[in-house]
Amino acid sequence: MNDVMSQQQEEYARRRDWRKSMSDNVAYALLVYTALQIFVTVAAMKSGMDSILPYLALVVLVAGIIPACRWFERRWRDLSDDEAHDPALAGAFRKDLLKLWVLAVGLPFLLTGCFKAITAIF
Repeated sequence: MNDVMSQQQEEYARRRDWRKSMSDNVAYALLVYTALQIFVTVAAMKSGMDSILPYLALVVLVAGIIPACRWFERRWRDLSDDEAHDPALAGAFRKDLLKLWVLAVGLPFLLTGCFKAITAIF
């Protein structure tokens, strides 16, 4: 049974183009990131942050996430055609996906929290 599943996973990895898959994930992560950032910033503004800091947070976060996402995409975009379908890269791909999604989901909350803390101090 495990042999069959292993063969199916290997066949899927052989057909999968790591370049396209990472590019798709970067695009989706940017959409999720943007939606979360807007939601978190609006929530922070409703809770009493009436300064310009939430808008500054938006600018900083947008400026910061784009280079990071480009790094993930560039790393996989430059693969040759043979490497793009190499099942041996599945582990590295999963690690990069995890990092990308942690960044996309976690960064809006982390930085908005930092800006709220700065506002509370001053």
